Amino acid sequence: MKRMKPSKLLLNCSLLVLPLAALEAADAPPSKPNIVFILIDDFGYADSGPYGAKDIRTPHMDRLAREGVKFTDFYANAPVCTPTRCGFITGRWQQRVGLEWAMGFSAESFRRRGTEWVRESDIHGLGLPTSVPTLPKMLKAAGYATGAFGKWHLGYKDEYNPTRHGFDEYFGELLGHCDYYTHAYYDGTYALRDGLTPAKVEGYLTDLINQRAAEFVRKHAREPFFLYVPHLAVHSPFQPPGRPLPSVTKANMYDGDRRTYAAMVEKVDEGVGMILAELDRHGLADNTLVVLSSDNGGERYSDNSPLFHHKSTLWEGGIRVPCLMRWPAKLPQGKVTSQVGITMDLAATFAAIAGASPPADRPLDGVNLLPVLTGKQPEMTRTLCWRIDRPGRQQKAVRHGSWKYIQDGNVEMLFDLARDIGERRDVLFMHQDVVADLKERLAAWEADVGREPTDFLVK
Repeated sequence: MKRMKPSKLLLNCSLLVLPLAALEAADAPPSKPNIVFILIDDFGYADSGPYGAKDIRTPHMDRLAREGVKFTDFYANAPVCTPTRCGFITGRWQQRVGLEWAMGFSAESFRRRGTEWVRESDIHGLGLPTSVPTLPKMLKAAGYATGAFGKWHLGYKDEYNPTRHGFDEYFGELLGHCDYYTHAYYDGTYALRDGLTPAKVEGYLTDLINQRAAEFVRKHAREPFFLYVPHLAVHSPFQPPGRPLPSVTKANMYDGDRRTYAAMVEKVDEGVGMILAELDRHGLADNTLVVLSSDNGGERYSDNSPLFHHKSTLWEGGIRVPCLMRWPAKLPQGKVTSQVGITMDLAATFAAIAGASPPADRPLDGVNLLPVLTGKQPEMTRTLCWRIDRPGRQQKAVRHGSWKYIQDGNVEMLFDLARDIGERRDVLFMHQDVVADLKERLAAWEADVGREPTDFLVK
């Protein structure tokens, strides 16, 4: 038998190896990390397994906590829906664009006309302008496929649609709430969209969102992607799976009970499991940051223990929210952190790991949390501020370190949250120096966010 020369043997082997190497490269996960953010609506601080729930089963949220990081001191940008979503999508204080309250029937909305504010009569008339830089636009420019599936609540008109703000795909409901089965707002406005097209589909809204979110992972498994899943659940109306009647009216939209609420939470958790299963199926789990949080504190049938009060207030029960993060390649497993964070920090964190940059004239107000969570730097002391400026409720609050100052109407209070998480012991008169410092910080924040004039105001 004729012996082949070593050089020819190597050449022939290389011809066999190169196609295999090319095939492996084609199947390799993207080098940039994928990003998944699941935002639950009106979710109570204690309504999942990781935060102590006994009557609600959340095995997939439990898994996120077990395989990742649980925050104890994470906050929403606001005590209601729209402003928190704005803070996340822009990565900046929502006051900079004039969205201080939830758009819809409960808001007071105004447009600027010269030097005057004129009341906006259309409750669905305003939205986040497309001139505002957004996180999905930044991630899209960095090479990401972008998809949003769920509640938008940043504008109903086509000009405010998620696809105008950097999302390649959108499916969900545009308004503050809708019937989970008929997909219409309480006044009859049809809220469900697939991109810009009204989506006439049947099904329980949470199921539809879960299905589309999982499908997005399958579709984009071979490229870096950003998946935003802002659920309507567990916001009113309180409609559990399998009970399409009665349809929602203004009179019955708040009817419900704890069992109904629990069933709605468990449907959201089912969707978390569907997303995690797709990540596992495509070998993407290690290279994907998954974050789960709430847009504000819970209300009515939720449990915010051990916090005081609920949604629509600046007490801890209105603004402190659960937050879980899992990224097996980077984050420790089973870690509990007391690092103070806020919703808009997620935008800064996502932009940083994606290599995306905001415009130079619109720096992000949030901070990248990854260096702290990975142990590369110690925990940061943060100063966070909130404001409610409405005829029926005037509140301001600031947290710095463990101190929290709250002004509720004409009453001022100070709490040491490290010792009094339930805000039951007012120590204002014992720490006047701390109060003075916090009030200065609050005034400086209000001056800062008020420097940028806005064309409209929702409060």
